[in-house]
Amino acid sequence: MTALDAFTAKVTELRFPSGFRWGTATAAYQIEGAASEDGRTPSIWDTFSRTPGKVHHGDTGDIAADHYHRMPEDVALMRRLGVTDYRFSVAWPRVQPTGRGPAVQKGLDFYRRLVDELLKAGIRPVATLYHWDLPQELENTGGWPQRETAQRFAEYATIMAEALGDRVATWTTLNEPWCAAFLGYGNGVHAPGRTSNLGSLRAAHHLNLAHGWAAQALRAALPDTAEVSLTLNLHALRPLTPSAEDLDAVRRIDAVANRIFLDPVFRGRLPDDLIRDTAGITDWSFVQGGDLTATSTPIDSLGINYYAPTVVAAGETESPSPWAGAEHHVRFLPAPGPRTAMDWPVDAGGLYELLTRLRDELPHIPLLVTENGAAYHDYADPSGHVHDPERIAYLHSHLTAVHRAIQDGVDVRGYFLWSLLDNFEWAYGYSKRFGIVHVDFATQRRTLKDSAAWYEQTIARNAVKKR
Repeated sequence: MTALDAFTAKVTELRFPSGFRWGTATAAYQIEGAASEDGRTPSIWDTFSRTPGKVHHGDTGDIAADHYHRMPEDVALMRRLGVTDYRFSVAWPRVQPTGRGPAVQKGLDFYRRLVDELLKAGIRPVATLYHWDLPQELENTGGWPQRETAQRFAEYATIMAEALGDRVATWTTLNEPWCAAFLGYGNGVHAPGRTSNLGSLRAAHHLNLAHGWAAQALRAALPDTAEVSLTLNLHALRPLTPSAEDLDAVRRIDAVANRIFLDPVFRGRLPDDLIRDTAGITDWSFVQGGDLTATSTPIDSLGINYYAPTVVAAGETESPSPWAGAEHHVRFLPAPGPRTAMDWPVDAGGLYELLTRLRDELPHIPLLVTENGAAYHDYADPSGHVHDPERIAYLHSHLTAVHRAIQDGVDVRGYFLWSLLDNFEWAYGYSKRFGIVHVDFATQRRTLKDSAAWYEQTIARNAVKKR
Protein backbone atom coordinates (compact mmCIF):
# COMPACT_ATOMS: atom_id res chain seq x y z
CA MET A 1 0.00 0.00 0.00
CA THR A 2 1.36 3.41 -0.99
CA ALA A 3 1.32 6.44 1.32
CA LEU A 4 -1.55 7.89 -0.74
CA ASP A 5 -3.54 4.65 -0.43
CA ALA A 6 -2.98 4.63 3.32
CA PHE A 7 -4.16 8.22 3.63
CA THR A 8 -7.24 7.57 1.47
CA ALA A 9 -8.18 4.54 3.54
CA LYS A 10 -8.27 6.76 6.64
CA VAL A 11 -10.59 9.34 5.09
CA THR A 12 -14.01 9.06 6.74
CA GLU A 13 -15.72 11.98 5.01
CA LEU A 14 -16.13 13.15 1.44
CA ARG A 15 -15.81 16.91 1.78
CA PHE A 16 -17.31 19.34 -0.72
CA PRO A 17 -15.61 22.53 -1.92
CA SER A 18 -15.77 25.64 0.22
CA GLY A 19 -18.82 27.70 -0.74
CA PHE A 20 -20.73 24.70 -2.09
CA ARG A 21 -24.42 25.63 -2.26
CA TRP A 22 -26.71 23.39 -0.22
CA GLY A 23 -30.35 23.88 -1.08
CA THR A 24 -33.86 22.53 -1.23
CA ALA A 25 -36.36 22.98 -4.03
CA THR A 26 -40.12 23.26 -4.49
CA ALA A 27 -42.61 24.33 -7.18
CA ALA A 28 -45.45 26.81 -6.81
CA TYR A 29 -48.41 24.67 -7.85
CA GLN A 30 -47.17 21.76 -5.78
CA ILE A 31 -47.06 23.62 -2.46
CA GLU A 32 -48.70 27.05 -2.49
CA GLY A 33 -52.43 26.37 -2.51
CA ALA A 34 -54.51 29.58 -2.38
CA ALA A 35 -55.46 28.77 -5.95
CA SER A 36 -58.07 31.52 -6.30
CA GLU A 37 -56.86 34.10 -3.77
CA ASP A 38 -55.58 37.63 -4.33
CA GLY A 39 -56.27 37.70 -8.05
CA ARG A 40 -54.72 34.36 -9.04
CA THR A 41 -56.53 32.75 -11.99
CA PRO A 42 -56.40 29.13 -13.21
CA SER A 43 -53.28 27.65 -14.70
CA ILE A 44 -53.29 24.65 -17.01
CA TRP A 45 -52.70 22.48 -13.94
CA ASP A 46 -55.83 23.80 -12.23
CA THR A 47 -57.81 22.86 -15.32
CA PHE A 48 -56.06 19.51 -15.82
CA SER A 49 -56.45 18.41 -12.20
CA ARG A 50 -60.17 19.11 -12.39
CA THR A 51 -60.54 16.93 -15.47
CA PRO A 52 -61.90 13.53 -14.40
CA GLY A 53 -59.37 10.72 -14.65
CA LYS A 54 -56.30 12.90 -15.13
CA VAL A 55 -54.97 13.03 -11.54
CA HIS A 56 -54.91 10.26 -8.96
CA HIS A 57 -57.96 10.34 -6.69
CA GLY A 58 -59.12 13.59 -8.32
CA ASP A 59 -56.58 15.55 -6.26
CA THR A 60 -55.92 19.22 -7.03
CA GLY A 61 -53.45 21.84 -5.90
CA ASP A 62 -56.18 24.06 -4.44
CA ILE A 63 -54.66 23.78 -0.95
CA ALA A 64 -51.55 21.61 -1.45
CA ALA A 65 -49.15 22.29 1.45
CA ASP A 66 -50.77 25.71 2.09
CA HIS A 67 -47.40 27.38 1.69
CA TYR A 68 -49.07 30.64 0.64
CA HIS A 69 -50.31 31.05 4.20
CA ARG A 70 -47.55 29.14 6.02
CA MET A 71 -44.53 30.52 4.22
CA PRO A 72 -42.79 31.96 7.34
CA GLU A 73 -43.07 28.57 9.05
CA ASP A 74 -41.54 26.84 6.03
CA VAL A 75 -38.67 29.32 5.81
CA ALA A 76 -38.03 28.75 9.53
CA LEU A 77 -37.70 25.03 8.77
CA MET A 78 -35.11 25.79 6.10
CA ARG A 79 -33.20 28.03 8.49
CA ARG A 80 -33.21 25.20 11.03
CA LEU A 81 -31.77 22.82 8.43
CA GLY A 82 -29.03 25.30 7.59
CA VAL A 83 -29.64 25.40 3.85
CA THR A 84 -27.77 28.13 2.01
CA ASP A 85 -30.16 28.34 -0.98
CA TYR A 86 -33.87 27.84 -1.66
CA ARG A 87 -35.06 27.18 -5.19
CA PHE A 88 -38.73 28.16 -5.55
CA SER A 89 -40.91 28.84 -8.57
CA VAL A 90 -43.19 31.76 -9.27
CA ALA A 91 -46.80 30.99 -10.21
CA TRP A 92 -47.22 32.89 -13.47
CA PRO A 93 -51.03 33.26 -13.06
CA ARG A 94 -50.55 34.62 -9.54
CA VAL A 95 -48.63 37.65 -10.77
CA GLN A 96 -49.98 38.00 -14.33
CA PRO A 97 -53.37 36.22 -14.35
CA THR A 98 -54.03 36.32 -18.10
CA GLY A 99 -50.39 36.01 -19.15
CA ARG A 100 -50.65 39.52 -20.56
CA GLY A 101 -50.64 43.05 -19.26
CA PRO A 102 -49.73 44.48 -15.86
CA ALA A 103 -48.94 42.46 -12.77
CA VAL A 104 -51.25 41.91 -9.82
CA GLN A 105 -49.50 43.57 -6.92
CA LYS A 106 -50.89 41.19 -4.28
CA GLY A 107 -49.31 38.31 -6.18
CA LEU A 108 -45.99 40.09 -6.42
CA ASP A 109 -46.23 40.98 -2.75
CA PHE A 110 -46.28 37.31 -1.77
CA TYR A 111 -42.97 36.72 -3.52
CA ARG A 112 -41.55 39.93 -2.08
CA ARG A 113 -42.43 38.65 1.40
CA LEU A 114 -40.95 35.24 0.62
CA VAL A 115 -37.68 36.73 -0.61
CA ASP A 116 -37.45 39.09 2.34
CA GLU A 117 -38.06 36.19 4.75
CA LEU A 118 -35.36 34.14 3.05
CA LEU A 119 -32.82 36.95 3.16
CA LYS A 120 -33.61 37.58 6.82
CA ALA A 121 -32.89 33.89 7.44
CA GLY A 122 -29.58 34.11 5.57
CA ILE A 123 -30.85 31.95 2.68
CA ARG A 124 -30.12 32.81 -0.95
CA PRO A 125 -33.35 32.93 -3.03
CA VAL A 126 -33.18 31.10 -6.38
CA ALA A 127 -36.21 32.01 -8.49
CA THR A 128 -37.57 29.78 -11.26
CA LEU A 129 -39.92 31.62 -13.61
CA TYR A 130 -41.69 28.58 -15.06
CA HIS A 131 -42.42 25.27 -13.40
CA TRP A 132 -45.30 24.24 -15.68
CA ASP A 133 -48.16 26.50 -14.48
CA LEU A 134 -49.01 28.27 -17.75
CA PRO A 135 -51.95 30.70 -17.38
CA GLN A 136 -55.01 28.95 -18.78
CA GLU A 137 -55.86 31.96 -20.92
CA LEU A 138 -52.61 31.52 -22.84
CA GLU A 139 -53.38 27.83 -23.34
CA ASN A 140 -56.79 28.85 -24.69
CA THR A 141 -55.02 30.81 -27.44
CA GLY A 142 -52.73 27.91 -28.34
CA GLY A 143 -50.29 27.45 -25.47
CA TRP A 144 -46.64 26.53 -26.01
CA PRO A 145 -47.10 25.30 -29.62
CA GLN A 146 -47.75 28.98 -30.47
CA ARG A 147 -44.98 31.54 -30.87
CA GLU A 148 -46.91 34.24 -29.01
CA THR A 149 -46.56 32.31 -25.73
CA ALA A 150 -42.79 32.76 -25.89
CA GLN A 151 -43.27 36.49 -26.39
CA ARG A 152 -45.61 36.69 -23.40
CA PHE A 153 -43.09 34.77 -21.29
CA ALA A 154 -40.37 37.32 -21.99
CA GLU A 155 -42.70 40.12 -20.86
CA TYR A 156 -43.46 38.18 -17.67
CA ALA A 157 -39.70 37.74 -17.07
CA THR A 158 -39.30 41.51 -17.21
CA ILE A 159 -42.08 41.97 -14.65
CA MET A 160 -40.41 39.60 -12.22
CA ALA A 161 -36.92 41.02 -12.73
CA GLU A 162 -38.16 44.55 -12.08
CA ALA A 163 -40.05 43.42 -8.97
CA LEU A 164 -37.37 41.23 -7.36
CA GLY A 165 -34.13 41.97 -9.16
CA ASP A 166 -32.76 44.03 -6.29
CA ARG A 167 -33.02 41.03 -3.95
CA VAL A 168 -32.81 37.88 -6.07
CA ALA A 169 -29.40 37.22 -7.61
CA THR A 170 -30.05 33.80 -9.20
CA TRP A 171 -32.76 33.30 -11.85
CA THR A 172 -33.81 30.19 -13.74
CA THR A 173 -35.99 30.68 -16.81
CA LEU A 174 -37.54 27.22 -17.26
CA ASN A 175 -37.72 24.01 -15.30
CA GLU A 176 -37.67 20.80 -17.34
CA PRO A 177 -38.99 22.05 -20.68
CA TRP A 178 -38.92 18.44 -21.91
CA CYS A 179 -41.77 17.58 -19.52
CA ALA A 180 -43.73 20.70 -20.43
CA ALA A 181 -43.45 19.95 -24.16
CA PHE A 182 -43.58 16.19 -24.44
CA LEU A 183 -45.66 15.12 -21.43
CA GLY A 184 -47.98 18.10 -21.81
CA TYR A 185 -48.46 18.08 -25.59
CA GLY A 186 -47.08 14.68 -26.71
CA ASN A 187 -48.67 11.91 -24.67
CA GLY A 188 -50.87 14.15 -22.52
CA VAL A 189 -50.09 12.71 -19.08
CA HIS A 190 -49.31 16.24 -17.84
CA ALA A 191 -51.22 19.48 -18.32
CA PRO A 192 -52.65 20.58 -20.66
CA GLY A 193 -53.20 16.94 -21.68
CA ARG A 194 -52.87 17.28 -25.45
CA THR A 195 -51.58 14.47 -27.68
CA SER A 196 -49.79 15.64 -30.81
CA ASN A 197 -46.25 14.86 -31.93
CA LEU A 198 -46.23 18.03 -34.01
CA GLY A 199 -47.57 20.03 -31.06
CA SER A 200 -44.86 18.69 -28.78
CA LEU A 201 -42.06 19.62 -31.21
CA ARG A 202 -43.50 23.08 -31.73
CA ALA A 203 -43.80 23.45 -27.95
CA ALA A 204 -40.18 22.39 -27.44
CA HIS A 205 -38.95 25.01 -29.89
CA HIS A 206 -41.07 27.78 -28.41
CA LEU A 207 -39.93 26.86 -24.91
CA ASN A 208 -36.34 27.18 -26.11
CA LEU A 209 -37.24 30.50 -27.66
CA ALA A 210 -38.99 31.61 -24.47
CA HIS A 211 -35.85 30.75 -22.53
CA GLY A 212 -33.67 32.79 -24.89
CA TRP A 213 -35.94 35.82 -24.95
CA ALA A 214 -36.42 35.65 -21.18
CA ALA A 215 -32.65 35.44 -20.65
CA GLN A 216 -32.29 38.60 -22.74
CA ALA A 217 -35.08 40.31 -20.77
CA LEU A 218 -33.47 39.34 -17.47
CA ARG A 219 -30.08 40.63 -18.63
CA ALA A 220 -31.68 43.96 -19.56
CA ALA A 221 -33.42 44.40 -16.21
CA LEU A 222 -31.05 42.80 -13.69
CA PRO A 223 -27.73 43.96 -12.26
CA ASP A 224 -24.65 42.69 -14.07
CA THR A 225 -23.89 40.43 -11.11
CA ALA A 226 -27.11 38.42 -11.50
CA GLU A 227 -26.90 34.75 -12.49
CA VAL A 228 -29.18 33.55 -15.30
CA SER A 229 -29.73 29.82 -15.65
CA LEU A 230 -31.83 27.05 -17.20
CA THR A 231 -32.79 23.70 -15.67
CA LEU A 232 -33.04 20.55 -17.81
CA ASN A 233 -34.02 17.00 -16.89
CA LEU A 234 -31.43 15.37 -19.10
CA HIS A 235 -31.84 11.63 -19.60
CA ALA A 236 -29.00 9.30 -18.59
CA LEU A 237 -29.37 6.78 -21.40
CA ARG A 238 -28.10 3.21 -21.54
CA PRO A 239 -28.56 0.66 -24.32
CA LEU A 240 -29.92 -2.76 -23.39
CA THR A 241 -27.14 -4.37 -25.47
CA PRO A 242 -24.17 -3.00 -27.44
CA SER A 243 -25.90 -3.91 -30.72
CA ALA A 244 -26.07 -1.30 -33.48
CA GLU A 245 -29.87 -1.30 -33.21
CA ASP A 246 -29.88 -0.57 -29.47
CA LEU A 247 -27.19 2.07 -29.84
CA ASP A 248 -29.34 3.76 -32.47
CA ALA A 249 -32.23 3.70 -29.99
CA VAL A 250 -30.01 5.63 -27.57
CA ARG A 251 -29.14 8.11 -30.31
CA ARG A 252 -32.80 8.70 -31.15
CA ILE A 253 -33.83 9.35 -27.56
CA ASP A 254 -30.77 11.47 -26.92
CA ALA A 255 -31.85 13.66 -29.85
CA VAL A 256 -35.45 14.18 -28.72
CA ALA A 257 -34.80 14.22 -24.97
CA ASN A 258 -31.43 15.91 -24.54
CA ARG A 259 -29.96 17.50 -27.63
CA ILE A 260 -33.26 19.14 -28.65
CA PHE A 261 -32.48 21.54 -25.79
CA LEU A 262 -28.70 21.38 -25.43
CA ASP A 263 -27.94 22.15 -29.07
CA PRO A 264 -30.21 25.22 -29.52
CA VAL A 265 -29.17 26.65 -26.13
CA PHE A 266 -25.41 26.05 -26.31
CA ARG A 267 -24.69 25.65 -30.02
CA GLY A 268 -27.37 27.74 -31.72
CA ARG A 269 -28.61 24.89 -33.90
CA LEU A 270 -31.00 21.96 -34.06
CA PRO A 271 -29.52 18.44 -34.20
CA ASP A 272 -29.35 17.20 -37.79
CA ASP A 273 -30.43 13.70 -36.80
CA LEU A 274 -33.45 15.06 -34.93
CA ILE A 275 -34.56 16.85 -38.09
CA ARG A 276 -34.14 13.60 -40.06
CA ASP A 277 -35.92 11.49 -37.42
CA THR A 278 -38.93 13.85 -37.33
CA ALA A 279 -39.17 14.54 -41.08
CA GLY A 280 -42.44 12.60 -41.23
CA ILE A 281 -43.92 14.94 -38.60
CA THR A 282 -42.63 18.41 -39.54
CA ASP A 283 -40.26 20.33 -41.76
CA TRP A 284 -39.48 22.65 -38.81
CA SER A 285 -40.65 25.67 -40.78
CA PHE A 286 -41.96 27.16 -37.53
CA VAL A 287 -38.32 27.93 -36.67
CA GLN A 288 -37.86 31.47 -37.93
CA GLY A 289 -34.77 33.46 -38.80
CA GLY A 290 -32.96 34.63 -35.69
CA ASP A 291 -34.65 32.10 -33.41
CA LEU A 292 -31.56 30.00 -32.83
CA THR A 293 -29.48 33.07 -32.13
CA ALA A 294 -31.99 33.97 -29.43
CA THR A 295 -32.11 30.46 -27.96
CA SER A 296 -28.33 30.51 -27.56
CA THR A 297 -28.24 33.69 -25.49
CA PRO A 298 -25.39 33.04 -23.03
CA ILE A 299 -26.27 31.85 -19.55
CA ASP A 300 -24.21 31.61 -16.37
CA SER A 301 -25.01 28.09 -15.21
CA LEU A 302 -27.00 24.99 -16.10
CA GLY A 303 -29.25 23.14 -13.67
CA ILE A 304 -29.53 19.37 -13.90
CA ASN A 305 -32.49 17.42 -12.50
CA TYR A 306 -31.85 13.71 -12.06
CA TYR A 307 -33.77 10.84 -10.48
CA ALA A 308 -33.01 7.62 -12.39
CA PRO A 309 -31.35 6.28 -15.57
CA THR A 310 -33.21 5.20 -18.71
CA VAL A 311 -32.63 1.86 -20.47
CA VAL A 312 -33.65 1.62 -24.13
CA ALA A 313 -33.57 -0.91 -26.95
CA ALA A 314 -34.77 -1.17 -30.52
CA GLY A 315 -38.50 -1.71 -30.70
CA GLU A 316 -41.71 0.30 -30.34
CA THR A 317 -43.13 2.30 -27.46
CA GLU A 318 -46.63 3.07 -26.25
CA SER A 319 -49.11 5.28 -28.09
CA PRO A 320 -49.62 8.18 -27.72
CA SER A 321 -45.90 8.60 -27.23
CA PRO A 322 -43.84 11.53 -25.91
CA TRP A 323 -40.94 10.43 -28.12
CA ALA A 324 -41.68 12.25 -31.37
CA GLY A 325 -39.79 10.64 -34.22
CA ALA A 326 -38.64 7.70 -32.10
CA GLU A 327 -41.88 6.03 -31.06
CA HIS A 328 -41.69 3.33 -33.74
CA HIS A 329 -38.01 2.61 -33.18
CA VAL A 330 -37.44 2.51 -29.41
CA ARG A 331 -38.75 0.59 -26.42
CA PHE A 332 -38.04 1.27 -22.77
CA LEU A 333 -37.04 -1.32 -20.21
CA PRO A 334 -36.79 -1.28 -16.42
CA ALA A 335 -33.31 -0.70 -15.07
CA PRO A 336 -32.14 -3.20 -12.44
CA GLY A 337 -31.84 -2.46 -8.74
CA PRO A 338 -34.02 -1.34 -5.83
CA ARG A 339 -37.03 0.85 -6.59
CA THR A 340 -38.55 3.97 -5.10
CA ALA A 341 -42.30 4.45 -4.52
CA MET A 342 -42.42 5.88 -8.07
CA ASP A 343 -41.07 2.49 -9.27
CA TRP A 344 -37.94 4.30 -10.41
CA PRO A 345 -34.61 2.49 -10.05
CA VAL A 346 -32.09 3.75 -7.53
CA ASP A 347 -28.87 4.24 -9.50
CA ALA A 348 -26.58 7.16 -8.71
CA GLY A 349 -24.27 6.15 -11.54
CA GLY A 350 -26.58 7.87 -14.00
CA LEU A 351 -26.04 11.21 -12.27
CA TYR A 352 -22.27 10.79 -12.47
CA GLU A 353 -22.59 9.90 -16.17
CA LEU A 354 -24.59 13.05 -16.92
CA LEU A 355 -22.26 15.34 -15.00
CA THR A 356 -19.14 14.00 -16.67
CA ARG A 357 -20.79 14.14 -20.10
CA LEU A 358 -21.50 17.82 -19.56
CA ARG A 359 -17.93 18.39 -18.36
CA ASP A 360 -16.72 17.00 -21.67
CA GLU A 361 -19.29 18.68 -23.94
CA LEU A 362 -19.73 22.03 -22.14
CA PRO A 363 -16.51 22.52 -20.17
CA HIS A 364 -17.05 26.22 -19.54
CA ILE A 365 -20.56 26.10 -18.03
CA PRO A 366 -20.88 25.70 -14.24
CA LEU A 367 -23.43 23.09 -13.15
CA LEU A 368 -25.95 22.85 -10.33
CA VAL A 369 -27.86 19.71 -9.38
CA THR A 370 -31.19 21.49 -9.07
CA GLU A 371 -33.39 18.47 -8.26
CA ASN A 372 -32.54 15.08 -6.83
CA GLY A 373 -34.52 12.99 -4.38
CA ALA A 374 -36.84 10.04 -3.97
CA ALA A 375 -40.42 9.19 -3.01
CA TYR A 376 -41.05 6.50 -0.41
CA HIS A 377 -44.09 5.37 1.55
CA ASP A 378 -43.49 7.60 4.56
CA TYR A 379 -45.73 7.76 7.58
CA ALA A 380 -45.60 9.11 11.12
CA ASP A 381 -45.25 6.36 13.72
CA PRO A 382 -47.26 6.40 17.00
CA SER A 383 -44.60 8.61 18.59
CA GLY A 384 -44.87 11.11 15.74
CA HIS A 385 -41.52 10.32 14.12
CA VAL A 386 -41.04 9.68 10.41
CA HIS A 387 -38.26 7.20 9.71
CA ASP A 388 -37.06 7.09 6.10
CA PRO A 389 -33.76 5.21 5.92
CA GLU A 390 -34.25 4.38 2.24
CA ARG A 391 -34.32 8.10 1.35
CA ILE A 392 -31.18 8.72 3.39
CA ALA A 393 -29.43 5.91 1.51
CA TYR A 394 -30.64 7.36 -1.81
CA LEU A 395 -29.39 10.85 -0.97
CA HIS A 396 -26.08 9.55 0.33
CA SER A 397 -25.37 7.56 -2.84
CA HIS A 398 -26.24 10.47 -5.11
CA LEU A 399 -24.21 13.00 -3.14
CA THR A 400 -21.33 10.55 -3.27
CA ALA A 401 -21.73 10.54 -7.06
CA VAL A 402 -21.68 14.36 -7.10
CA HIS A 403 -18.52 14.37 -4.98
CA ARG A 404 -16.89 11.86 -7.33
CA ALA A 405 -17.78 14.06 -10.31
CA ILE A 406 -16.24 17.09 -8.65
CA GLN A 407 -13.09 15.10 -7.93
CA ASP A 408 -13.03 14.18 -11.62
CA GLY A 409 -13.06 17.80 -12.73
CA VAL A 410 -16.77 18.60 -13.07
CA ASP A 411 -17.60 22.17 -12.01
CA VAL A 412 -20.63 21.42 -9.80
CA ARG A 413 -21.45 24.45 -7.66
CA GLY A 414 -24.38 23.18 -5.60
CA TYR A 415 -27.02 20.56 -4.79
CA PHE A 416 -30.75 21.18 -4.30
CA LEU A 417 -32.62 18.34 -2.65
CA TRP A 418 -36.09 17.58 -3.98
CA SER A 419 -38.09 18.32 -2.01
CA LEU A 420 -38.45 20.37 1.12
CA LEU A 421 -42.08 19.38 1.66
CA ASP A 422 -44.39 16.52 0.77
CA ASN A 423 -46.59 18.05 -1.89
CA PHE A 424 -48.96 17.67 -4.85
CA GLU A 425 -47.00 15.31 -7.08
CA TRP A 426 -48.58 16.24 -10.42
CA ALA A 427 -50.62 13.39 -11.93
CA TYR A 428 -49.93 11.26 -8.83
CA GLY A 429 -51.77 13.75 -6.62
CA TYR A 430 -50.92 13.30 -2.95
CA SER A 431 -50.08 9.61 -3.27
CA LYS A 432 -46.29 10.13 -3.53
CA ARG A 433 -44.10 11.80 -0.92
CA PHE A 434 -40.76 13.32 -1.90
CA GLY A 435 -40.29 15.67 1.03
CA ILE A 436 -37.76 15.59 3.84
CA VAL A 437 -40.53 17.30 5.80
CA HIS A 438 -43.68 15.24 6.25
CA VAL A 439 -46.94 17.11 5.68
CA ASP A 440 -50.20 15.88 7.16
CA PHE A 441 -52.47 17.31 4.48
CA ALA A 442 -55.55 17.16 6.74
CA THR A 443 -53.97 19.34 9.44
CA GLN A 444 -51.00 20.84 7.51
CA ARG A 445 -48.75 19.83 10.38
CA ARG A 446 -45.07 19.68 9.41
CA THR A 447 -42.80 16.96 10.83
CA LEU A 448 -39.11 16.70 10.03
CA LYS A 449 -38.25 13.22 8.80
CA ASP A 450 -35.03 11.46 9.72
CA SER A 451 -33.72 12.49 6.29
CA ALA A 452 -34.11 16.14 7.28
CA ALA A 453 -31.86 15.60 10.30
CA TRP A 454 -29.39 13.74 8.07
CA TYR A 455 -29.36 16.59 5.54
CA GLU A 456 -28.90 19.14 8.32
CA GLN A 457 -25.82 17.27 9.52
CA THR A 458 -24.50 16.93 5.96
CA ILE A 459 -24.80 20.67 5.39
CA ALA A 460 -23.14 21.46 8.70
CA ARG A 461 -20.17 19.21 7.84
CA ASN A 462 -20.12 20.23 4.16
CA ALA A 463 -19.48 16.51 3.64
CA VAL A 464 -21.02 13.07 3.48
CA LYS A 465 -19.60 10.17 5.40
CA LYS A 466 -17.60 7.71 3.37
CA ARG A 467 -19.09 4.21 3.29
